[in-house]
Amino acid sequence: MAAAASASSSMVATAVLAPRFPTAARTTRCSALPPLLPRVSTASFSSSVKLVPESKRFSLLQTKASEETSVDAGELFTELKEKWDKVENKSTVLLYGGGAIVAVWLSSILVGAVNSVPLLPKMMELIGLGYTGWFIYRYLLFKSSRKELATDIEALKSKIAGIE
Repeated sequence: MAAAASASSSMVATAVLAPRFPTAARTTRCSALPPLLPRVSTASFSSSVKLVPESKRFSLLQTKASEETSVDAGELFTELKEKWDKVENKSTVLLYGGGAIVAVWLSSILVGAVNSVPLLPKMMELIGLGYTGWFIYRYLLFKSSRKELATDIEALKSKIAGIE
């Protein structure tokens, strides 16, 4: 009786520890996500795809692709070159562009550092939600406050553009 119990428990242990998939089909992956299970049946997908003849399917794809791509790369580059030639202070533009890239890089480092502190991301999220609620209440709920916001934005635009 004891031998039968030990044999059955060892069979259970090997059944639990046995891999679900054959080891020949496994591949080593460097991913944090678990591997996807294989599809059981694709009959419903293949039957719906087979309803449209193959030649018509490809002609529909070609038609849609040709309609969506209306911008020519050569035209785009010539327009950009013309705009770049019109710029008087090229060094200033390059300086501002480089500064913007450095600012985005530094902000991503800062966000990564803030995100690694345990409770700080949730607290920042609450602060952001609170500020969003205040902004909606202050500027978006009432018509007069929306007009005030529009005039503030126009004043800021004119100030940035140097019109004022």
